[in-house]
Amino acid sequence: MAYRRFSLFPESPTLRDMFSKRAIRYHWRDNGPVFCAAIAIICIAIWLIELLLSIVAPSALNALVNFGAIQPMLAVSRPWTFITSMFLHQPTSILHILFNMLTLWSVGPMLERLMGHWPFLALYMLSGIGGGMGMMLWGALAPGQAGWFTAAYGASGALFGLFAAVLIVYRRVGADITSMLVWMVINFLMPVVVRNVAWQAHVGGFLVGALFTWLLVSGLHALRGKSLAYRSAVYGAAVFVLMVVVILLCDLGNPIGWMLRLF
Repeated sequence: MAYRRFSLFPESPTLRDMFSKRAIRYHWRDNGPVFCAAIAIICIAIWLIELLLSIVAPSALNALVNFGAIQPMLAVSRPWTFITSMFLHQPTSILHILFNMLTLWSVGPMLERLMGHWPFLALYMLSGIGGGMGMMLWGALAPGQAGWFTAAYGASGALFGLFAAVLIVYRRVGADITSMLVWMVINFLMPVVVRNVAWQAHVGGFLVGALFTWLLVSGLHALRGKSLAYRSAVYGAAVFVLMVVVILLCDLGNPIGWMLRLF
């Protein structure tokens, strides 16, 4: 039996490859983790800006976080926060960005290679928006309407969508994800051991990622002969519309929603 070295980051490129034009062209042709690397670079760059602002201009940092974080009470009137909240992280602690990027790097490359670039990007973005949907659901369902007055940011919702995809794709292709299970367990337990973790976004991202991936690998019989890119576009649009409907229905219970609609 051949010896296989344990790797926490299977099929991940080296740091040098992330900034090599030749390597990027190769990874694009070979379904390598191009979007995965781009997402990591963007998140880290924004976190470094947040860190710098926390030192030299705390008021500017507060403005940036308030602009980009998702707040269920204001989310429908500020729809961009469903996207921007995915790329913000806690500036005063390295653990938030560190755990999220390690998780992305342990899960993302395998998925992007299996799914292709555009389906992977659709999965990531839909799952991230699903995290915001999870916050909206909590706003509508939390006792005493307390959920409306929360706020959240971070890539966790999108990452939990990747977790769901890994579990579904693993059953389909039989890939070895033993090393990834470590990060899955850590992230699933995080809300239990760490305070102020938005588990609602985790649940929302996981459910949306699971739905989108299940549709891709199973879905309607009439679409099974279509290309993965075509199915990603059709199912991605359907999942997106479903999330918009759920978000708008949740917002009907927004305690200040009538005020926002007036203005």
